[in-house]
Amino acid sequence: MSREHESASIHEHREEAPRSVATAVITVSDTRTLEDDFGGGLVVELLEAAGHSVASRVIVKDEPAEIAEAVENATSHQGVRAVIVTGGTGVAPRDVTPDTIEPLLDRTIPGFGELYRVLSYQEIGSAALLSRALAGLKDGRVIFALPGSRGAVRLAMEKLILPELGHLVSQAVKTR
Repeated sequence: MSREHESASIHEHREEAPRSVATAVITVSDTRTLEDDFGGGLVVELLEAAGHSVASRVIVKDEPAEIAEAVENATSHQGVRAVIVTGGTGVAPRDVTPDTIEPLLDRTIPGFGELYRVLSYQEIGSAALLSRALAGLKDGRVIFALPGSRGAVRLAMEKLILPELGHLVSQAVKTR
């Protein structure tokens, strides 16, 4: 396939993609509340500003069972097409979000974590290697796991998630 044809195909897919995606937002933290969850709050703000809807927002502890239950609950809602999880993606002993979410996925999207770390490196240097951000598909839904800081959330949302959310969701449905 020529590069020109490939570009046209991607453009067509984006044109066919939904403009608004119902998304569940999950914050993983032992200490945050809705009032001081600035990372999760920014996810909500950016989603809504881009025309997407927030179907639910919860905060769970850095406990595998709580994280898994929140993801399962989010993906069981009929209208939810995407789940964005913030927090717990580092290398500290309590950072178990990627370890918990990855086994729940039907398929991973390796490019998300790879691109996120490249973009993060451009902003914060070698500390970017501490991020275990990931994305994948579960039951025809797109799942993202992001670091919890506002800077990390803004980077992932503005550079990767928002530009491709509708496109990813439309393609995820085709994989079911």
